[in-house]
Amino acid sequence: QVQLVESGGGLVQAGGSLRLSCAASGRSFRSSVMGWFRQAPGKEREFVAAISWIGSTQYAESVKGRFTISSDNARNTLYLRMNSLKPEDTAVYYCAARNGAIITTESRDFGSWGQGTQVTVSS
Repeated sequence: QVQLVESGGGLVQAGGSLRLSCAASGRSFRSSVMGWFRQAPGKEREFVAAISWIGSTQYAESVKGRFTISSDNARNTLYLRMNSLKPEDTAVYYCAARNGAIITTESRDFGSWGQGTQVTVSS
C-alpha cells in the first residue's frame, strides 16, 4: 500500500500561484497513475489532473492552461503547479494513486489517497 503525503497548500490572493507536492512511499510511480482531486465545502470531490508513469497527462477543463501536473519519478514525488488562481479553486486538494497506465478521472478508480492540503484563494 502506498502512503501519500501532500504539502504546499495555503492562502493566496486571486491571480497568485502555488505549488502542491505529494510525497509517495511504499511503492514507486512505475506502472501507476497519479492524480490530483479537490473537494470544496458542500461539493463532491472532483478530478483536477492526472499523469501516468510514462508521462501522459489529463486535466479538468476548469484548470486547463492554468495548472500543470508533473512528477519526479526518481524522488517518487508528484507536483501540481497552480497559476492564475481563482476563488473558485478554493478546496482541499488530495493526491491519489492507482495501478496501471490508463488515466481515469473517476475518484473511485484510485485506491490510495493522501490526507489533503487546504488551498484558499481570496478575492
